[in-house]
Amino acid sequence: MHVVIVTGLSGSGKSTAIRALEDLGFYCIDNLPVALIPHFLTLSDNAKEPIGRVALGIDGREGGFLDAYPAVLAGLRNSGHAVKVLYFEAPENVLLRRFSETRRPHPAAGEQGVLDGIRTEERQLAGLRESADLVIDTSSYTVHALRDVLARQVETDGQRTLRVTVQSFGYKYGVPIDADLMLDVRFLPNPFFVEALRDRSGTDRQVVEFVLGQPEAAPFLDRLSALLETLMPLYVREGKSYLMLAVGCTGGRHRSVAVAEEVGRRLRTWDYAVRVHHRDVQRADPPA
Repeated sequence: MHVVIVTGLSGSGKSTAIRALEDLGFYCIDNLPVALIPHFLTLSDNAKEPIGRVALGIDGREGGFLDAYPAVLAGLRNSGHAVKVLYFEAPENVLLRRFSETRRPHPAAGEQGVLDGIRTEERQLAGLRESADLVIDTSSYTVHALRDVLARQVETDGQRTLRVTVQSFGYKYGVPIDADLMLDVRFLPNPFFVEALRDRSGTDRQVVEFVLGQPEAAPFLDRLSALLETLMPLYVREGKSYLMLAVGCTGGRHRSVAVAEEVGRRLRTWDYAVRVHHRDVQRADPPA
């Protein structure tokens, strides 16, 4: 299991980091008692649908539970989990300003002032800071910049953080309202007018060979691949989590289906998480 432990000083951006990791596909729990972490991971491993990526928020609210942290962390790593500890902090003046702006009480302040609370928490979390794989000073980060840092830190084993849906559709049934990019492939000859192909779909080998075998198809797909190869890392850089690429023909049964399948195949070779969906391929009335 890929486990990210998010810890650090109050006001340093831990809650923002937890939300960003959730957007990146992590199952997130904030303030789970340290002693319960091994039990939670065991339950996750044995679940019907195992959870592969977990982010856990740990901070000074743990109180006495923090004493168990070194042993728990060592146990997680000895069990074979891929564990990364991220410690968030910021200078005292930045933390003071943030608490002043939000008017939230500092969790470690008690009857003291915010500054005393910050310094108390720094002492409490000194051991966590020493065990961190990465210490992140958030004083100069915007929300988007922090999300970008997290995306780079948790992107492992070639996984990309952008989830792509390639959807075929028929213009006669309306365009998808959630499309980010839309391609019209009605310039390709229509298999509907080939009697042997009319009742087949774009997933059928004969239809695929007909559509992709057209002289216009290969140059179109190569240029599209070059465009996507340029665009998609830029979408990732800007923090986009989902991309809908819609491919349309007249009825959504032949040309758009064959092209969507080929686009999906090419995208997978770049290690993106790709889902291909054919919205209109099962429509009852024959496409024209």
